[in-house]
Amino acid sequence: MRLELKPVSTSPTGFVDGAWWPRSHDLEAELSAVVPVLADRRGSVERVSYQLSDWGTAARVVKAGGGLVRLSGFRSQTAGTIDVLGPRRRVTLLVVPAETSPQIAHDALVTASRHDNADTVGSLLGSAA
Repeated sequence: MRLELKPVSTSPTGFVDGAWWPRSHDLEAELSAVVPVLADRRGSVERVSYQLSDWGTAARVVKAGGGLVRLSGFRSQTAGTIDVLGPRRRVTLLVVPAETSPQIAHDALVTASRHDNADTVGSLLGSAA
């Protein structure tokens, strides 16, 4: 899986809670693979918000992980991130661009998921650009 999450902690740090390296810019297709993993690790997923310019056109609701997930695109969402929302919690993931080389993507995934990482999204993506 091309997903790394920070350990669950009582004192979260940084701008992101982990990182994801999707295979394409098709949000609907990519969520069908990542939502079940996120649900297993962090609980049910009800909604995903994303930066409109980061992804192609997406439906408002998709079937993923055995349930329906609402998608909300915003121009104000931090570029290079998605927010995954469930009951009473949010996980912000750095999204490593699909076209990133494997070594650079791996480094970004590992760095973003360190429990004490407090790098900005721009800094984390700077090495992946």
